Amino acid sequence: MAVAVITGSAGLIGTEAEQFFAARGLDVVGIDNDMRRQFFGKEASTIWSRQRLEAELVGDRHCDFDIRDQSAVLELFRRFGKDVEVVIHTAAQPSHDWAAKVPFVDFSINATGTLNLLEATRQCCPEACFIFTSTNKVYRDTPNRLSLVEQSTRWELLEDHPYGR
Repeated sequence: MAVAVITGSAGLIGTEAEQFFAARGLDVVGIDNDMRRQFFGKEASTIWSRQRLEAELVGDRHCDFDIRDQSAVLELFRRFGKDVEVVIHTAAQPSHDWAAKVPFVDFSINATGTLNLLEATRQCCPEACFIFTSTNKVYRDTPNRLSLVEQSTRWELLEDHPYGR
């Protein structure tokens, strides 16, 4: 059994990742604790998205815990072990305003949560592909100014670009 672990699984990117990997036959394990509701209010809740995924995707498993909970993260990764082929990390606290109000919470979600996932991957499924996504708040509009060429399976920078190969 090939497993995809997806954090922030009921969010915009997480939902797309769940659908993508489920369509390719992987068992999907989504982690999402609906913190968007806490960040941005009840209208920002992702519960509806999670419920839709659970209804539509065969074999979808949902975990409702915080990625800052090291023991919960490690327990999940130990349960699936080397069956985990890919980890898509899309969970984050994306708001600059919220981060300025509660910087330690922001840091713990974004840094400690990521460290917990990386360490669980290293310990339990070191051959898994780990994909970390980030908000445009980190890079601003810079990625939109890159000269990208669409390939058959991905986008690449032009070879003569300063950041190219």
